[in-house]
Amino acid sequence: MTPFDPRPCRLGEGPLWHPLRQDLFWFDILSSRLLVRSPATGQSRDIALPEMFSAAGWVDERRLFAASETGLWLLDVETGALGRVAGLEADRPATRANDGRADPWGGFWIGTMGKEAEPGAGALYRWYRGQLRQVVQGLSIPNATCFAPDRSCAYFADTARGALMRLALDGDGWPRARPELLVDFAALGLNPDGAVTRADGVLMVALWGAGAVIEVRPDGRIGPRHALPAPQTTCPAYGGAAFDTLFCTSASEGMSAAERAAAPLSGATFALEGMAPGLPEPAVDHPAA
Repeated sequence: MTPFDPRPCRLGEGPLWHPLRQDLFWFDILSSRLLVRSPATGQSRDIALPEMFSAAGWVDERRLFAASETGLWLLDVETGALGRVAGLEADRPATRANDGRADPWGGFWIGTMGKEAEPGAGALYRWYRGQLRQVVQGLSIPNATCFAPDRSCAYFADTARGALMRLALDGDGWPRARPELLVDFAALGLNPDGAVTRADGVLMVALWGAGAVIEVRPDGRIGPRHALPAPQTTCPAYGGAAFDTLFCTSASEGMSAAERAAAPLSGATFALEGMAPGLPEPAVDHPAA
């Protein structure tokens, strides 16, 4: 497979298709950089960042709402300038942000984890209308943050446990019940990483260590796998003019020289075209600077 973008990431994460710019953004967390590529022009850019960033939503044509190891920020994609919005476990230097995504109400969800993946050191937060609130605690590697198209629930995973969870939401997008197990991936010998929902509500879940994105129906039934030539697939995102292109990031972190030789595209970003369609990512509701 020819990758969408061959630039190798140590830990590629947080792909975001910007519906106004028609560009794909994603992060290399461990290298503290934001990558950009325009399919229309083939042009690409790297934006150096002052610390580890992992996920973002879009605010308007120029600004992203981005999460880092210490805070939430407005990031100008033209200049790279940052404006701090809120702290995110800034008093805990042993943790960093991981997977995150905008929700249909204009909020933003972000998970945190220990930098050494310490058990239970992470949590899941929601930022909404100027308030940052912890919604789940005691997570090790939070991932798979995404939302049912009918707004009935959020999904998230703890990769370390192999658990994909469903969390019922109220009319304002806040949890109204305790999380419940949707899929026990550990029983299948699989590691759920990032995820996104299709327009029909099916989840597309990246499988760390299995080199694939797998379909999961809203009732937890497992569907087909879509193989990619990088074993450490990390996070999918929908984009393209018809939102029928599934992008997916990957990582080379922790691979031996032999493993990298066997999978030389590890760390690249891929595109599967002609897929069942997804939906545009909602904008993060943030007032003008």
